[in-house]
Amino acid sequence: MEPKERSSNKASQEMIGRMAEAGQQNAWDRLEAQSPQCGFGKQGICCRICSMGPCRTTKKAPLGVCGADVDTIVARNFLRAIAAGVSAHSDHGRTVAEVFLATAKGEAPDYKFKDTTKLYKLAEELGVKTKDRQINEIAEDIGKIALAEFGKPEGTQLMARRAPKSRQEIWKKLGITPRAVDREVTESLHRSTMGVDQDYKNIIKHASRVALADGWGGAMLATELQDVLFGTPYPGRGEVNMGVIKSDQVNIIVHGHEPILSEMIAAASQDSEMLAYAEKAGSKGINVAGTCCTANELLMRHGIPIAGNFLDQELVIATGAIELMAVDVQCIMQGLTTVAQCYHTKLITTTDKAKIHGVEHIPMDEATALTTAKKLVKMAIDNYKNRGDVYIPNEKKPAVGGFSFESINYMLGGRFRASFRPLNDNIINGRIRGIAGIVGCTNPKVQQDFTHTTLVRELIKRDVLVLTTGCATIACGKQGLTNPKEALELAGPGLREVCETVGMPPVLACGSCVDNSRLLVSCAEIVREGGLGDDLSALPVAGACLESVSEKAIAIGQYFVASGLLVIFAKEILPVLGSENVCNYLFNDIEKDLGGRWAVESDPVKAAEMMLQHIEAKRDALGINVKKERKLYDMEERRALTV
Repeated sequence: MEPKERSSNKASQEMIGRMAEAGQQNAWDRLEAQSPQCGFGKQGICCRICSMGPCRTTKKAPLGVCGADVDTIVARNFLRAIAAGVSAHSDHGRTVAEVFLATAKGEAPDYKFKDTTKLYKLAEELGVKTKDRQINEIAEDIGKIALAEFGKPEGTQLMARRAPKSRQEIWKKLGITPRAVDREVTESLHRSTMGVDQDYKNIIKHASRVALADGWGGAMLATELQDVLFGTPYPGRGEVNMGVIKSDQVNIIVHGHEPILSEMIAAASQDSEMLAYAEKAGSKGINVAGTCCTANELLMRHGIPIAGNFLDQELVIATGAIELMAVDVQCIMQGLTTVAQCYHTKLITTTDKAKIHGVEHIPMDEATALTTAKKLVKMAIDNYKNRGDVYIPNEKKPAVGGFSFESINYMLGGRFRASFRPLNDNIINGRIRGIAGIVGCTNPKVQQDFTHTTLVRELIKRDVLVLTTGCATIACGKQGLTNPKEALELAGPGLREVCETVGMPPVLACGSCVDNSRLLVSCAEIVREGGLGDDLSALPVAGACLESVSEKAIAIGQYFVASGLLVIFAKEILPVLGSENVCNYLFNDIEKDLGGRWAVESDPVKAAEMMLQHIEAKRDALGINVKKERKLYDMEERRALTV
């Protein structure tokens, strides 16, 4: 397969070609070696839950050894995938909560609370007293409450109270209001054990509950606590693509998902002692760049450049210019080990839950975080002299990132009148037809970045405001779609007018994949602001993830569906197609229960059309596609929409 067929990014194409010439493997090569992949697994009809199996359903053998039919098997696999995805994002949240609490207690001296305004707001929301108390005392109470959300013995997720009251009532009626995160994950595994839950609809109902425990629980807490610790993102400039790697500087790549590591490496790289040490080694500086979701965290808070997304992690090392890659958790390919051995790059794991055989491990302890980060930076500097041949693609684009809920609120209304009112008004008057969330990974089964960027172009030219997270954000950044100057040229007249007036691009980079909670909070605020219905399911909003890789993506999809929204995945990537009944429920009947549903479409142009049809149908239902007197909510009516 030619490089152009593998990726739509020129820098990636160059590096894929160079790796092929050198006889080095990457993810695309390994996918080719795996082909054809198991058709039973793709359809979700293979069961390995008990040792009577593995079983797979066929016309000849429609039942597993235990008697489980295809509906039960597919639903169980679907639930287990979501539980795994929830455990990943929520365990990320737990780690942040632990560091947050350690900071409050003075046990993590290198971390500071950078957004005390948000800390006070969070304290008020969680019922923590603030009067006549020190910041650290308040933070300690918040940290304890946050940690309890993962394993508390009773009650429901506190963040779920942010949803409109109407949505909370739907969850309550269906019995899916999320409880402790750990409880929902544990129950998912129990329910899907052989001989337990065997009703596919009941299994999927719990899939909604465990997913909600992430979207309105663990992941949302991760975002909130990270903002307090590291600063709430506000729009800022950066650069994206492999051209950000410097030929005359020490290059360090941070890769993974938890900013606990990357924040300290960023700080250590700017330390005067480290800079002097690098100069002594013959380098003109220390260049830190990110890949994957850690990259989004650094760009939106510090303007630190992004070298690439998930599928670029091996290609970045193949430039020969990376002195050290430090990784933490999630989306770390074991194939990095082989690629790093072909070059001088030091690959370092930093968390005890994510080691790689044969790779040096240096644990990042919050008590000595900056010291450890300086050790890693020094290792990179010492390795600078070992460089061989270097080839760095020239490709890079300017980008704007950092669109948090708070920054969007501020941009729309200013410091004293921060409000979503202008956004609601422009959706109602039709300048903005609706909102789309484009999220997710990059999968070697799909031409890298193509579906994300094609989908975005199709939507913004039709006046749909796009919010992105995760590797989809980086894909857009590489092709100039998060650069206002380039992207506005592609936007429809209504969307462009609004964006130019407010001073924002038509594609808002909202952070890492854990930050999908920002999209939920924004949707809830649109409902609270009034004029667009009283529930999330009424909004002209849709989401898509056409290049998903991780189980996290399925969990994200399900919590958006359970929140009342349309979610589109690529047909080949959602492993439920083996059961007609499960598909009919997820693609149709679940909407009767939750107001949201799944859909599958692999072609990004057709997916865009599906989203546009959905958005226009919601506008029709709201009555905003015809001229009529508009219902505006007074303050008392707004308050009734949320707790």
